[in-house]
Amino acid sequence: MNLRKITFPVASSWFALTVFACTPSNQGSQVGAPQQASASQEAQGPAPAGASSQAGAAQAPPAAEPAPQGQPLRPAAKGAFFTGEYRNLFAELGHKPADIDAKIAKAYEQLFHGEPKEQAVLFAAGKNANGPKAYIMDIGNNDVRSEGMSYGMMIAVQVDRKDDFDALWNWAKSHMHHANARHPGFGYFSWQMRPDGTAIDENPAPDAEEYFATALLFASHRWGNGKGIYDYRKEAFAILDAMKNRKSIAGTVNKGKKATLVSLFNPEHKMVRFTPDTNNFSTNGDHTDPSYHLPAFYELWAAWGPEADRAFWAEAAKVSRDFFVKTTHPQTGLSPDYANFDGTPKAASWDAGTANFRYDAFRTAMNWAVDAAWWAKDPREIELSDRLLAFFESQGPKYKANFTLDGKPLVDHDSLGLVSMNGVAALAATHPRAWRFVEDLYQREPPTGKWRYYDGMLYTMALLHLSGKFRVIMPPAQPAAAAAASKG
Repeated sequence: MNLRKITFPVASSWFALTVFACTPSNQGSQVGAPQQASASQEAQGPAPAGASSQAGAAQAPPAAEPAPQGQPLRPAAKGAFFTGEYRNLFAELGHKPADIDAKIAKAYEQLFHGEPKEQAVLFAAGKNANGPKAYIMDIGNNDVRSEGMSYGMMIAVQVDRKDDFDALWNWAKSHMHHANARHPGFGYFSWQMRPDGTAIDENPAPDAEEYFATALLFASHRWGNGKGIYDYRKEAFAILDAMKNRKSIAGTVNKGKKATLVSLFNPEHKMVRFTPDTNNFSTNGDHTDPSYHLPAFYELWAAWGPEADRAFWAEAAKVSRDFFVKTTHPQTGLSPDYANFDGTPKAASWDAGTANFRYDAFRTAMNWAVDAAWWAKDPREIELSDRLLAFFESQGPKYKANFTLDGKPLVDHDSLGLVSMNGVAALAATHPRAWRFVEDLYQREPPTGKWRYYDGMLYTMALLHLSGKFRVIMPPAQPAAAAAASKG
């Protein structure tokens, strides 16, 4: 690895950073529904001031010696899907591969197999006829969320932990999945459950179905297909079909409440919905959540999903790239938690704050940055990352967690989850400031305590993305450039 010294000046109240980076060539790493406020920490309400229960969240980045101007990042001109090369930005900063691997292993083992009171979010839940079961728990809210289950499965397949993947999938299929064709949620997953497997809210949060489907496709490619619920490809196809094609079903949810649910994607706008619950349409209108837009995944579905729907998914990817530009603020780059299909902020009837940049919105930058890294189809995603990171640079090293879209802080605490997502934004950035956000994340430790669930999931995914270990897992014996998605 050819190392060069990269240094950064003091900017605003930011620390100066001196690091070493390798040239970006040969970059591949070698290894009305108030009851559904959100599927993520959005529904948790604000974290405690200072977020003191999160080990990594409240620490300021370490200061380093002042130094002259640094070098820009250079996003690859061709996406990693085509080249098979995934940038390891930690290594480009000069961190040793063994240290990077140890950091990832520590995060995984602590969150998935750590001490249960203060560290772990994954908990074993006995066995059934399909084998062991386990769930990912939102510690602060004492519940199990489809979002967390799908994130846990994605992380497990990326690090090749079939045991954890299968246990999580078994719990999700056994307790969250609606198999009754007369249930309004047929084919979907209840977004909020109790640890004992009983439902709190039987409606879906569509980002979970998106992650479930993609994680199952990756599992099919990595481990092959088994029988029953472990026929990963069959299960993924069923979810993909339901998301796009499922017809309207009326019935009752949540112990007697009447509801009619439709498909998870709006067929006219070709965008993921915030909810398919038409009761919410009548009070809030059909709308979306910017952090649910995953064009990097849609491209994979266009390559590998049911053939009849591939054109739709390819178009959905283009639509989401346009949507990112529309929904982000032109100066700050911040996006709202909820938005209308035209990109304008959506203030929910039960919480007007959803028009602001809050916990859901942390993830939007990850979504466009990963799309840029995997597919490199839209240079506007580079502009979005540079704009967003310029805003957070202006806020100093301990920037707050929530803002109005024009940049006014709304809370007094910071968040490891946001630090993690801003680190991933660097995958699509060019300005040297982005290195600070990568190093900031590298210096953090896995979260502990009450709010470790959401921060921990985002932190672990960010470590995988920035180390080049969160990858498109290709079908066996299929070269990266040979997939149908190589067109365009």
